[in-house]
Amino acid sequence: MRRLPTRLGLSLPNRGVLFGLTDIDAILAAAVLAEKSGVFESVWFGDSLLHKPRLESIVMLSAAAARTEKVRLGVMCMASFPVRHPVLLAIQWASLDQLSKGRTVLGVCIGGGHDPELRAFGARRSERVDRMVEGIELLRKLWSEDEVEHAGRFYALEKCRVVPKPAQKFCPIWIAVSPDRKIVGDAVVDNAMKRVAMLADGYITMGVEPDEFRRRWETIEETSRAVGKDLSRFETSIHGMVNINDGRRAAYDEAKDYFRHYYSPGYPSEELIKVWLAHGPPEACAEMIQSWIDMGITTPVLRFTSRDQIGQIERFIADVLPLLQLQ
Repeated sequence: MRRLPTRLGLSLPNRGVLFGLTDIDAILAAAVLAEKSGVFESVWFGDSLLHKPRLESIVMLSAAAARTEKVRLGVMCMASFPVRHPVLLAIQWASLDQLSKGRTVLGVCIGGGHDPELRAFGARRSERVDRMVEGIELLRKLWSEDEVEHAGRFYALEKCRVVPKPAQKFCPIWIAVSPDRKIVGDAVVDNAMKRVAMLADGYITMGVEPDEFRRRWETIEETSRAVGKDLSRFETSIHGMVNINDGRRAAYDEAKDYFRHYYSPGYPSEELIKVWLAHGPPEACAEMIQSWIDMGITTPVLRFTSRDQIGQIERFIADVLPLLQLQ
């Protein structure tokens, strides 16, 4: 049976540097504060190359690794995973794992399907799922075997010897996916969760209703039982948005402005905001975050939708954390 402690994570806005929402010094100071506080067990960055450009995720994680000693270091959703060559990524990620002394978590996904970015790397939208699957399988081989022979749909390797290997004996790979059942249908959601069960060491979702998360988790459990996979250490994470402000409307307005810059006008939808943005006074923020924990999230990773990253982190620790009932 799965009985995991709640592990809070901090997601830092490496895209925000490009348009003045934050700066590099503030981001790295936040990573250090997260560790020193003893509250946050992990630090995460986002990823995209051409579609939603930002300071490159592995570079930022390397900088954070050099300034911290204990927190795990992860990519929340490596949207570029389908276009990154597994051999290069295997070397880069193993180097990061060595640098951090075995603290990495690689969160992968199929990305947003931005055609200009895909074409720039010789990939197609229809290939994203298969590229992710082959990429994960190949990374496992490259990190565990001395010499790899591989003849796949997208990659072919002959007597490929990759060093360094990760510091961790088993380097964790999580899958981030949050399909809208109303749009894509049951079969697409079920197949996505089956891939999570078959391929991943953890699961990352966006905002989701409790009943929908339960349905997804049931599919992960059923598939895992069928293949004999142990889920006792399998973490479930949400990339949750937070804005703490005594005025609920002020919190909402700042978050909306943040979303407009960070993502695009009109995103996220009001429907998604209802389950994805904890905002307002500490009590309101704690209520939303607690709902994530109560529905089965073991690893809430919080992104503060504010220009004042340090101030939000400090207020979370002082005013919101005492209101939470952590597992």
